[in-house]
Amino acid sequence: MIIIPARLASTRFPKKVLADIGGLPMVVATAKRVAHLDRVVVAADDEVIIKTCKANGIEAMLTSTTHKSGTDRINECANLLKLDDDELIINVQADEPFIEPEVVESLIKKLKALQSENEPFIMGSCYNAINAESAEDPNLVKVVLDDDDNAIYFSRSRIPYNQGGGAKYFGHIGIYGFSKKSLKEFCNLNDAPIEDIEKLEQLRAIYHQKKIAMVKVASTGFGIDTKEDLARAIEIFL
Repeated sequence: MIIIPARLASTRFPKKVLADIGGLPMVVATAKRVAHLDRVVVAADDEVIIKTCKANGIEAMLTSTTHKSGTDRINECANLLKLDDDELIINVQADEPFIEPEVVESLIKKLKALQSENEPFIMGSCYNAINAESAEDPNLVKVVLDDDDNAIYFSRSRIPYNQGGGAKYFGHIGIYGFSKKSLKEFCNLNDAPIEDIEKLEQLRAIYHQKKIAMVKVASTGFGIDTKEDLARAIEIFL
């Protein structure tokens, strides 16, 4: 099950999920990018997004306007859809219209492996290798891993600090996967101070000592946060 959270308001780029991507609204382009992998539902906070999706043959569901995060939004959608606790749910961001389907498939494969190992909490995401220059960009979230490819920490700052030399940098790709049961558990956790400081919701899991399994992928796609990002993406991909 793929759920795409879509919020109409955006501080840096108003109504970006409706921005034109090769003749399609961004959220529709994103949904069509992964539609062949599984059932896709857009969880939206505004009827304008619902109508736009349905006009383009994309299933959509209206959710609350008060959610703090996209994860909270997909949790409401999963509850409205009455999904089973063991259903695997992939959260694809609406501003990732150029995400490679292979990235999503890699995450699904990892989540299924965790299920087969009877992990009590199933949450996963993806990362790729980046260079030192990219690591300086606060809009590109970095992740540090343990020896089993679980996330230790995410930050907008460059991590690790390269005092000893030889640092390798990994960029977080904003796709998440959960079992339905673990998604509910995540959303019921108390907010974490580091989550609000960094403005990164995934830090809530780490703060509460939950594992986030990370999958290394090759990806050239990126999230679109600004109009400049959109212009760059169109130049590269279209």
